[in-house]
Amino acid sequence: MTASRRRVIRPPSSVPTVMSFRLPRLRSQLQREQQSLTNWTAKLKRAFHSFEKHQLRIARLQRQIRQLEQT
Repeated sequence: MTASRRRVIRPPSSVPTVMSFRLPRLRSQLQREQQSLTNWTAKLKRAFHSFEKHQLRIARLQRQIRQLEQT
C-alpha cells in the first residue's frame, strides 16, 4: 500500500496580494456607479411622468374634439 503525500502547511503570506489592491478601487467604482444610476433613475422618472402628463392631455383634447364633432 502506498503512503499518501504529506501536505506542506505554510503560514499566510504577509505580502499584499493583487486582490487587496484592486478590491478598494472596485468598491469605490461600484459606489460611484450606483450613485450615478440613482441620479439617472430620478431624471428618468421625472421625464417619464412629464411625458405621461402630455400624453394624457393630448388624449383628453382629442376626445373632446371628437365629441364636439359628433354633436
